[in-house]
Amino acid sequence: MVDRTGKVTLVNREIEQLFGYAREELLGETIECLIPARFRERHPHFREEFYSEPQSRAMGAGRDLYGLRKDGTEIPVEIGLNPVETDEGLFVLASIVDISARKRAELELRRSNEELERFAYVASHDLQEPLRTVTSYVQLLERRYGAALDDEAREFVGFAVDGAKRMQALIQDLLSFSRVGTRGAAPEPIGAEAAAEAALESLTAAIAETGAVITRDPLPKVLADAAQLRQLFVNLIGNALKFRGEEPPVVHLGAEREGRFWTLSVRDNGIGIEAEYFERIFVIFQRLQGRDAYPGTGIGLAICKKIVERHGGRIWVESTPGEGSVFSFSLPAAELSP
Repeated sequence: MVDRTGKVTLVNREIEQLFGYAREELLGETIECLIPARFRERHPHFREEFYSEPQSRAMGAGRDLYGLRKDGTEIPVEIGLNPVETDEGLFVLASIVDISARKRAELELRRSNEELERFAYVASHDLQEPLRTVTSYVQLLERRYGAALDDEAREFVGFAVDGAKRMQALIQDLLSFSRVGTRGAAPEPIGAEAAAEAALESLTAAIAETGAVITRDPLPKVLADAAQLRQLFVNLIGNALKFRGEEPPVVHLGAEREGRFWTLSVRDNGIGIEAEYFERIFVIFQRLQGRDAYPGTGIGLAICKKIVERHGGRIWVESTPGEGSVFSFSLPAAELSP
């Protein structure tokens, strides 16, 4: 606890352990003794600002804060400030948390993301180039010598081309998955209506081919990366078209406000999903249907989950086999008031 002049008036055991001082060494000293030298000059100004409008809040929002230990080492900290009225005047009670472990984790995460970016570069260039070469030469072989090949040989050529194309699709989906967190734009207020419209436009051929009927409620503004929201709609609507039943697909996009979030949903009349697989379908490479019946790499819903979680929301499914599914996901509302 600190008075208006910045003098320390109360110290608990945690502060003694955190900064390496005995309580008696800090009582009566100014709080600046716990602040690295490069920040000390400005600190009295910040203190006066707080006293001019005292309220409970985090200190230094948007800035990295550091404490100075008795041995001269610095530690990253988070500080919560709380005004305390007493008979002797106004004091500030500061709660100080050592966040060294979190900072180390953040550094490790940045390193992992950099490694992921390097992998993405290798995958997009070095891995795909030999696949393109294999595909091109096998197709050239088929065109040039197809007449001389028997049915079995032509079937073998088809298997080779199909395998190379599947590998290319797999690499592209892996790239998309890896780039959700590293290439995404900062969320901003955008209309989900526009994102859904863009998704439907890119699915025009599939909608026409399946005879699908797409309806939607008025869709709200949310805080999101526009490109990733479009990708969400493409993946979820595309799945509704792919995993259809015997009737033409009927897909409805809905929206419902829940506090600070909007819940957006994609409802279909497709083949449905057993309840035991509700969690599994969002795991990368998990497929419930054979590749021959339903094409794809098994990454689409994992990408959806990663996008939604990047925005601070969640995604889930409700479904009955043979009666269709409802995929729902939550995103922060652009207007924070309910």
